[in-house]
Amino acid sequence: MEAREDLPINRIVEQSYRHCRQIAQRDARNFYYSFLALSPRKRRSMCALYGFFRKIDDIGDGEGTISQRRKSLDDWRWNLDQAMQGNYSDALLPALHDTVQRYQIPSEYLHAVLDGVEMDLEQVHYDTFEQLKEYCYRVASVVGLACIHVWGFHGSQAEEYAIQSGIAFQLTNILRDIKEDIQRGRVYLPGEDLSRFQVSVSDLENEVLSHQFLQLMQFEVNRAREWYGKGSPLENCLALSSRPVFRTMRGIYLGILNEIERRKYDVFNERVALTPLRKTEILVRSFFRSSA
Repeated sequence: MEAREDLPINRIVEQSYRHCRQIAQRDARNFYYSFLALSPRKRRSMCALYGFFRKIDDIGDGEGTISQRRKSLDDWRWNLDQAMQGNYSDALLPALHDTVQRYQIPSEYLHAVLDGVEMDLEQVHYDTFEQLKEYCYRVASVVGLACIHVWGFHGSQAEEYAIQSGIAFQLTNILRDIKEDIQRGRVYLPGEDLSRFQVSVSDLENEVLSHQFLQLMQFEVNRAREWYGKGSPLENCLALSSRPVFRTMRGIYLGILNEIERRKYDVFNERVALTPLRKTEILVRSFFRSSA
């Protein structure tokens, strides 16, 4: 993949990049640490991507009725298509357009994120893991596919590894956010898994730390680890200068998964998160060692 990094940047685009950087610095608690592993040029493009993904995610979780949020997503489909033609309706869009052009990112990835967020507007319930995988692809794997275009990659398997890594990251998010999601009426854990371990939606709502729930969580954590393993070869498919960003991102999300396990799967009493110091340690180590 050949990037077009020498494209000129005008004042409007430069201002848009600054706007996106402010969004990322304010909201990207995990991602921004990994951005620091990149060159300034690639870092600003990651901020542009993040700004778009943050905007769409906020619509899905925001105020308003389902029909109002669906209308907002439809408006952003239009805004995105218009932006790719140079017509901008939001301050983040000039930078996004520049990033898409500069790194030849297929716009279908951006549309897939809109599709994924729209899936959250209805009552969320997945009967099988195969159904959940489709959701994970739309909200996480396509993010990875967009990112590797910025990072630089080679090899026919790189995109598949990015898809698998995205699934691993999203499974980690799902396990961390069970409490918040159930409060929104969203149950991402597959129905077949709940049935297998005899855990009900009511158990999740009432934050029951039963033996069955702990077994369920152990199963889901082990599944996530399998997907981290499947996606780990992505590192060797990336440009050398960009490998630390993947190691950092992977290290942070694996750190969250390890913390869930360390807390004996109690994701109800306190939100699982890594301290800024821990994230900084992962960032520093990413420059000096291969990913685990």
